[in-house]
Amino acid sequence: MHSFDLQGKVAVVTGGGQGIGEGIAKTFAGAGAAVVIAARHVDRVQRVTDEINAGGGRAIAVPTDVTDTAALTALADAAVTTFGRLDVWVNNAGGSTVRTPLRELSDEDWDACIRLNLTAVWKASMIAAERMTEGGTIINVTSPAATRGVPGSGHYGAAKAGVNSLTMTMALELAPTIRVNGVAPGYVPTEVMMTALSMDVPALEKMADSRIPLKRLGTPDDIAAAALYLACDGGSWVTGQTITVAGGL
Repeated sequence: MHSFDLQGKVAVVTGGGQGIGEGIAKTFAGAGAAVVIAARHVDRVQRVTDEINAGGGRAIAVPTDVTDTAALTALADAAVTTFGRLDVWVNNAGGSTVRTPLRELSDEDWDACIRLNLTAVWKASMIAAERMTEGGTIINVTSPAATRGVPGSGHYGAAKAGVNSLTMTMALELAPTIRVNGVAPGYVPTEVMMTALSMDVPALEKMADSRIPLKRLGTPDDIAAAALYLACDGGSWVTGQTITVAGGL
């Protein structure tokens, strides 16, 4: 199982204060990585950091707005300054609470969605790559919305389609020293998803039973397991791929 641990590695997880990002941060810490947890909400990143450290892991909290290039630079530098290196960067921060047809979408909502979900991924990845030694890994959390029509969320789907394209191009441009892959989560009832869908958990579970072949909703741990595979030596011959983790949907 040595191929599936992260002993001696240092990982940054954006959007790590809750949901999928929290799951990835805790899974990476459990696999031996020192983890730098970033998000806008100070209390949330500090809680996750405290829980990892209390469990015997190593983590620091760095409150970060990923749409701010200077903040991204400070985040990457904090990883290197504190732990001496940077090996894994997870672009998990993202989302959109705006659901509206494209013809009614404002310029401001379009720009904000692209800035958070696409531009920040490009900026963060380039900043991370500058600080990675040979064997670095970038993981982009994207969405099945990137490959299908999603009425009411066309702006979000377009941004995530851009992330999929960036993943493939960065994998080629940064090879052979850095691998770049993506994970596309299906229905995981996080706070961000529940707000975006305007559904409660029972309604989402009913939908899962009727539409998802594996008959259940996903969990942050389901997504974290895929991210761990892509981050560790077990995935060392994988780059430029986006893995959909969605119960067969």
